[in-house]
Amino acid sequence: MPDTTSPSLDRRSLLKLGLGASMVLGTAGLTASLSGCSSSAPAANFAVLRDSDLPLLRALYPAVIGPHPAFDQGEAVNAATAQLDHSLQAASPFVQDEVLNLLGMLSLPLTRGPLTGIWGNLADASPAQLEAFLLRWRDSRFELLRKGHKALLQLLQLSWYATPQSWAAVGYPGPPQV
Repeated sequence: MPDTTSPSLDRRSLLKLGLGASMVLGTAGLTASLSGCSSSAPAANFAVLRDSDLPLLRALYPAVIGPHPAFDQGEAVNAATAQLDHSLQAASPFVQDEVLNLLGMLSLPLTRGPLTGIWGNLADASPAQLEAFLLRWRDSRFELLRKGHKALLQLLQLSWYATPQSWAAVGYPGPPQV
């Protein structure tokens, strides 16, 4: 009996999809470079993260972390964002580029709308819209979006749970004192 749970793409459809994706990403990259959105200069007080990444991260942290007792949308987001930047600073240049490309794709309106379903600014999106976007990527038939979902969740969760203010609520006493 054939497997009907996964969609099948014939060769022609796959080539059309690849060509379409290449055109969209090429146009987005050209638009970003012409408009200055692809600036690789880090934001003030950051080593890797750019100014365009910060509003996106502020919007995504509450949606990803959820109802954690020590999580508020002010200091907790700032601490987690600083931790993410510190972790990225220690990562390889390839990993830094991949994360910045993912965040850039979500910051650029030309790619954000079609990929997330949120056509306006992500910082203004409701929690329900952000959750729908994350579920859309998690359940996507496209592996690239599923990988993007996994990367976003891992990056944001790891950076939050690496901050001391998250430890007490989960019963972690902190790293051993040497």
